[in-house]
Amino acid sequence: MIIGVPKEIMHDENRVSATPEVCARYISMGHTVLVEHDAGEGAFFHDEQYQAAGAELVMGPKEIYDRADVILKVKEPLFNENLAIHEVDMMRPGQTLITFIHPAAPANHQMVKNLAARGVTALTLDGVPRISRAQSMDALTSMSTCAGYKGVLMGCNLLPRFVPQIFSAVGMIKPINALIIGVGVGGLQALATAKRLGARVFAADIRPAAREQAQSLGAQVIELNVPEEAAVGEGGYAKALTKDLLQVEREVLAARLPEMDLVFLSALVPGKLAPVLITEEMVKTMKPGAVIVDISIDQGGNCALTPPGEIALTHNVHLVGIKNIPGLLPESATSMFALNMFNLVNYLAKDGQFNLDESDEIVQGILTTKGGQVVHQGAREAMGL
Repeated sequence: MIIGVPKEIMHDENRVSATPEVCARYISMGHTVLVEHDAGEGAFFHDEQYQAAGAELVMGPKEIYDRADVILKVKEPLFNENLAIHEVDMMRPGQTLITFIHPAAPANHQMVKNLAARGVTALTLDGVPRISRAQSMDALTSMSTCAGYKGVLMGCNLLPRFVPQIFSAVGMIKPINALIIGVGVGGLQALATAKRLGARVFAADIRPAAREQAQSLGAQVIELNVPEEAAVGEGGYAKALTKDLLQVEREVLAARLPEMDLVFLSALVPGKLAPVLITEEMVKTMKPGAVIVDISIDQGGNCALTPPGEIALTHNVHLVGIKNIPGLLPESATSMFALNMFNLVNYLAKDGQFNLDESDEIVQGILTTKGGQVVHQGAREAMGL
């Protein structure tokens, strides 16, 4: 196959979908790799390294979209302001796209429909199931690790106060309280990072296993009063709660938010919109200068006020809705992402071509558009199809 690696165009996105080392692996399997000029510069992977690995450098994205059978990207297709054309409109029928699409998020609905209309076979990395044989392909887990670490650093940087306990000439200053809501991969990394920085850490999750892991890392667990049978779905993921149970969860959190300095939000339900756990009224009760880091923003966000892609000060609380936090840790994030992508491509490629077996659990999880239709179940539900 001809594999295309375009330069990412999202603002401040420094990752790239393949490292020179991974390009060499694709080439050793008989594939041709096209890499856009300067695609890896932001992650400190240079053109000469790609050339040494055997990749063909091209000067602009149009040639990549024209020639490639498979497009590998980090972020969803966006409007290319330099060329005044959307990336979707550079694609062609029968082409395959693999990237993070987040197809259930309302902001991406039209883009997903446009992919279908153009006859593109789109595969979304956020749909890779968390099963043992897919572990090496799970870019969401890798990027969640990056987001948990970097997100807490960003949140602490916005705080107007010390994070750890400080002993000074004027006496002892108490450490901050940090609450992690949603203790999956990203949440656990956030929790560990906040604790290493000296914060008192609290954790909330509707899943008993996640609460146990948080407790093992030294967090004080906040019980959300959600029955296990209503909380835990297939593969240990969180299930979507009923309106009544969601309200119970909000009430518990509302009682604890006023004491928190830093809140890290990462509560997700696979393939669906993120549950809104913090309302505007709840934000109003928080300490002046507190910070909310909402890494669930790609799927709508856990806070009703989180500004997509931005940082805002609202009701004296900083709200971080940056969508590409792993992109702020570009070298480590790219190295992890590129290997996840390689493992997925290698899994799907049979005899040099993609063979999408729709009875396969991995294919079922990632397949988003095919044959002119939106086929991703979570996206179809969110779109009302």
